[in-house]
Amino acid sequence: MRQMRRNFADLRADEVTTRLGENSIIVQPLGAIEQHGPHLPLNTDVLIANAVATAAVDQVGEELDAWLLPPLAYTRSNEHAWAPGTIWLRATTLLAVLDDIGHSIAATPARKLVFFNGHGGNTAVVNVANREIRLQEGLMTFLAHPSTPPDHGGASAEEELGFGIHGGADETSLMLHLSGKLVDMTKATRNVPEWMAANEQVRFGGPVSFGWTSEDFGGHIGDPTVATAARGEQLYDAAVENFCTALREIATFEL
Repeated sequence: MRQMRRNFADLRADEVTTRLGENSIIVQPLGAIEQHGPHLPLNTDVLIANAVATAAVDQVGEELDAWLLPPLAYTRSNEHAWAPGTIWLRATTLLAVLDDIGHSIAATPARKLVFFNGHGGNTAVVNVANREIRLQEGLMTFLAHPSTPPDHGGASAEEELGFGIHGGADETSLMLHLSGKLVDMTKATRNVPEWMAANEQVRFGGPVSFGWTSEDFGGHIGDPTVATAARGEQLYDAAVENFCTALREIATFEL
């Protein structure tokens, strides 16, 4: 297996100060270990985030001096805490962990830290952490996703009415492409809250947000039955390309 050249953890101690500089970009993938319905594995979010981040850093890391940290799998997943197998951190715990990662990176010459987040439930906490790390450590901090989550205003498959929130067509397609052996399509079922589609305000991705757990919607939310590995390959390639573009902009971004 070819070893990736830009793994931060592969550096020796003396290389941290000789190979990193103030223009170095550190990428921290974030995922989750949580239920994804009966058809997807618990590691869906972390597997997707790490795969996309690894490919992007492998592609532009030399050009932009980007380095990849090991993925953080345990994050804020208490919306799935009802389901055995979900391993989650409290929001305050995750915030403390992200703060400590920022504090640790600030001890290196690198001045830019990117959280690459594959789990939408982390987004609010990561935004808080980015501000705190900026204030406390002076780092430039960023939050990127493999794609914009539908409940944050992103798109999803037409069959999902914009509600491919969790374990739907896109995530299932990506997993069929990246690790199809972990997917059981015989257990995939359509689960779309059609009653919400007529709402203009109170809806996923709408102007008025609401507190929810995945149990409120039966576990997964979307239509995995339309997922295909071919669609997953297209989504993966687009995600890698988009993150490469983001990294190039981050490399020149200054305040």
